[in-house]
Amino acid sequence: MNSQPEFDQAFQRARQLHADGHLDRAEQAYQAMAQNPQYRETVLRALVELYLQTRRSREAIDTLVALTEEVPDQLYYYARLAALLEGLGEVDAALSHYQRLLQRRPGYAAAHYNMALLYRNDRRFTEALEEYDAAIRHGIDNVQEVWSNMGVVNSELRRADKAREMYERALEIDPEYIPALFNLAGLFEEMGERQQATDLYKKILDLNPRHWDALARLAYAGKVADEDADLIDTLRNAAAEAQDDPLAREGLFFALGKALDDTDRYEEAFAAYRNANELGKLRNPPYDKSLAEQAFGQMLEFFTPELIQGKATALTASPVFICGMFRSGSTLVEQILGAHPAVTAGGELEDLPWLVGRRLAPFPERIKTASPAELEAVGDEYLTRLKTMFPNAEMVTDKRPDNFLYLGLIKILFPAARIIYTKREPMDNCLSVYFQQLGGNLGYTTDLENIAHYYLWHLRLMDHWKECFGGDIFTVAYDELIRTPEPILRRLLDLLGLDWDDRCLSFQGTDNLVKTASVWQVREELHGRSSGRWRNYAPYIPDIRALLDVEAG
Repeated sequence: MNSQPEFDQAFQRARQLHADGHLDRAEQAYQAMAQNPQYRETVLRALVELYLQTRRSREAIDTLVALTEEVPDQLYYYARLAALLEGLGEVDAALSHYQRLLQRRPGYAAAHYNMALLYRNDRRFTEALEEYDAAIRHGIDNVQEVWSNMGVVNSELRRADKAREMYERALEIDPEYIPALFNLAGLFEEMGERQQATDLYKKILDLNPRHWDALARLAYAGKVADEDADLIDTLRNAAAEAQDDPLAREGLFFALGKALDDTDRYEEAFAAYRNANELGKLRNPPYDKSLAEQAFGQMLEFFTPELIQGKATALTASPVFICGMFRSGSTLVEQILGAHPAVTAGGELEDLPWLVGRRLAPFPERIKTASPAELEAVGDEYLTRLKTMFPNAEMVTDKRPDNFLYLGLIKILFPAARIIYTKREPMDNCLSVYFQQLGGNLGYTTDLENIAHYYLWHLRLMDHWKECFGGDIFTVAYDELIRTPEPILRRLLDLLGLDWDDRCLSFQGTDNLVKTASVWQVREELHGRSSGRWRNYAPYIPDIRALLDVEAG
């Protein structure tokens, strides 16, 4: 098979075997042809596709490694190899292959850029910034995209001023670069700069009237009034128009529901929220009640007081975790505490769930076989990541609501951890979840009955944690907090070993970044408008009222 015609005929026969599903025969033919150096690249590419089709990731990886050795300067093969390795959680291996390429071509800007993406996805933000910087120094194309990405990383690191600088550098290159405009507008929202955020969203819409995300954000920038009928009509028309973008359409329906709720048009608002959640069901995995009960039941059975005490590390650090159901008031509590000069509001940190997935899978079974040194290393890594993000902070709050799932692990890693649990009236909490577009694999959030089911199981788990280490859990009832904040806050500050500070009662004036769905609500003074809000929707939700055992009225 030395001539091109002979190879072409043999390769086409192998491709036909592949297409017809005769995969063993096709693989044998490919492997035989791959021995000829003249045609090796072409055949190895075909083998990669066969291995991916048959879900043989290791063979695909080995073949891609062979391709990078066969064609050592072809970035495409390194990128495919890195994507496969990253999917298997082998980020360091993926990085090592890019480093091989960079040893040959140190100035390869695109390779530095791809490494930055890997580091960013692996939450190694400092290294990501270094690689983005290298990509810029080596003359990468579309440099405004790199500056904007660096802004996102700095925002993740809670470096608001630096993030703003990066976005503005992107816009110096291209004043109409919409991703940087949108990211900068989002940063202004997180900083509480309402007018600047609104102006940027309007600028984006001038550049692209079909930028549905910018339009949706306008509905959240302030309370929509009756005279804002044009915005409501625009949102309604956009939701009808955005048929080709289900995710954006989902967001538009949520924004429309919010605008209609602001104007007391509750029946129409509920219809918009229902439309949004029907689209959300297409995006999220289905919620299986029996599987959810098994998962909660496993946690209840697995984490006994004896296991928690027996596995506890010797770490003396006492990090602060704020958790509870989504939309239960956790952001409010964090922002109030963040107004204290000794407290830094960390926001919804992803580090603990990330570490569980990377270091303690399968969870929770892995806990039993983990050695004391392994568990202590996980705790140390969490603390190191916290210190990297907040190097000068005296006390940082980790306010990821669903960390309530990990409280048993938290008390193993950090026996002295302080835990603040936020709890809200069940109907208000469940309805607020239904009214919010939440990310992640939160299949329960798109159906009120499923939300109620999850809520009740979350209560069972919290009761279990209280039986295990109840003295270390401080419960903040949302409705009580907004009625009489000072007594609760005094007890909470005592728990944290902090003196009273009047600034906690005027928290809405602080310049903390707020990186949650409650970005604008927590910029307001304490009010009771959200307490009992569910009664506006009572005619449309009788089923979950019965599930949650809430009286009519």
